[in-house]
Amino acid sequence: MKPFHQLLKEQKTLVIPGVFNAASALLAKNAGFEAMYLSGAGIATGCFGVPDLGITTLDDVYEETERITHVEALHATPLLVDADTGFGDVSLTVKKLEEAGASGIHLEDQVFPKRCGHRPGKEVISSDEMVLKIQNAIKARVNSDFFIIARVDSRNVLGFDDALLRAKKYQEAGADAIFAEALESKDEYKKFALAIKIPVLANMTEFGKTPYISAHEFESLGVRMVIFPLTAFRRMMNATEEVYRTIKKEGTQKPILNHLQTREELYKLLNYYEKEKNVDKSQ
Repeated sequence: MKPFHQLLKEQKTLVIPGVFNAASALLAKNAGFEAMYLSGAGIATGCFGVPDLGITTLDDVYEETERITHVEALHATPLLVDADTGFGDVSLTVKKLEEAGASGIHLEDQVFPKRCGHRPGKEVISSDEMVLKIQNAIKARVNSDFFIIARVDSRNVLGFDDALLRAKKYQEAGADAIFAEALESKDEYKKFALAIKIPVLANMTEFGKTPYISAHEFESLGVRMVIFPLTAFRRMMNATEEVYRTIKKEGTQKPILNHLQTREELYKLLNYYEKEKNVDKSQ
């Protein structure tokens, strides 16, 4: 598996799609992506049906991370995991998620309980407290390739200048990259990328504070990493709702058959026939 450091040497801007379970991770890999992202919101909403308000635990994130990384076909694909505010013990969080097979995490400087990064009402801890979190995270990792990203959430709380000052402090503390959350223009991303020497990550979520910017545009702005955390999940939710409404109304799935993944497509994704042979041999 290539660590994030190596991928960033090979690509000007690394595009990382959000996945929300092992099956979606297989789809992302088959689409040609070289890394994947597991968001806290995806786990909270997709696995537990609750909002992203710090309700899920480290154990929840550990289990979902392990489910993805333990799929044989995904062993070579690095997974970046949302570690929220560190779950009260940053050192333990790093140890557990590295043990679960994550290739990196991001930690944010919000207070606990946290909020979605694009929602109003956020509060942030002091930059000095966040620096200690970063330093503890670095000390706790076993492999120096385990990628630790510091997320700056203060843009919409204390302003752009404060966010940039925090990013510089987090860089000095040893973070491998800076997650510049909820910036509001291309110009802000460009200023961030010019001021920060380590890679800058952008969150291309939908319906938030950041305008829609393509990966090619981010490349020209100097932004090295772009995540699309919930794009696939939102499409899946929309499509699933359509399925349920159709069956409820029509009493059959026939009107939507052309929109369904076929049995053969699913079997190919799962390498079903090969695994079936191995199961037969073991019995």
